[in-house]
Amino acid sequence: MIRLDQVSKSYDGGRTWAVRGLDLHVAEGEVMVLLGESGCGKTSTLKMINRLIEATRGRIEVAGEDVRDLDPVLLRRRVGYVFQRIGLFPHLTVGENVAVVPKLLGWEKPTIARRVDELLEMVALDPDAFRDRMPRNLSGGQQQRVGVARALAARSRLMLMDEPFGALDPLTRASLQDEYRRIHRRLGLTSLMVTHDMTEALLMADRIACMRGGEIVQVGSPHALMTRPADDFVRRLMETPKEQADRLEHIVQSDDGEATG
Repeated sequence: MIRLDQVSKSYDGGRTWAVRGLDLHVAEGEVMVLLGESGCGKTSTLKMINRLIEATRGRIEVAGEDVRDLDPVLLRRRVGYVFQRIGLFPHLTVGENVAVVPKLLGWEKPTIARRVDELLEMVALDPDAFRDRMPRNLSGGQQQRVGVARALAARSRLMLMDEPFGALDPLTRASLQDEYRRIHRRLGLTSLMVTHDMTEALLMADRIACMRGGEIVQVGSPHALMTRPADDFVRRLMETPKEQADRLEHIVQSDDGEATG
């Protein structure tokens, strides 16, 4: 579904490289996660795929087509994009936000209305209760659900997700992660998601691509990366969730001891 061959990005004419020599294949139907520290090139990689920025070198294919041969506006209408900051239009209702791309594509009004209600139900928002609300009257989690619905509106089969749940509280974040995996399976989507949260990557991904300094260090399933890390950097990434779990267990045991004493 997505193929990157020796893709590189420089913002200063080749003096430094945000992304260097990236080779990556995202298979149809999988959730691939780009994992790494801030500034390692994850978001630049995502933006090159739908040509929000242009690659300096290399070739990017979406569904077998070189993205350079596609009109960037039409390409973006085919590819769903979910932002961490959501980016809902504040002057449009929830329904109007979801309907933006179908309207641009010239869909008929009854078709758009059915699609809006279908998607709101899919992301667990009652259409009658939410269709006419303004974004300012929604919680962060509700806004993020609308963002996912909008990204799916044009029946996109490919989803690009840039830290989509990063700004949410832990309970809402866990709920939306589960909700998205359900939607992904139901619709047969292909998803490429950026995160720096190791636990989120392990829970969401079919495969993880670990990035460091603009390059991919290792690609593999969560199990493969946890049991066979390629180097110390990947090992440290994979050990972080376990170390957090161990610290939590220590807190629980300490509290139990204090209660017993």
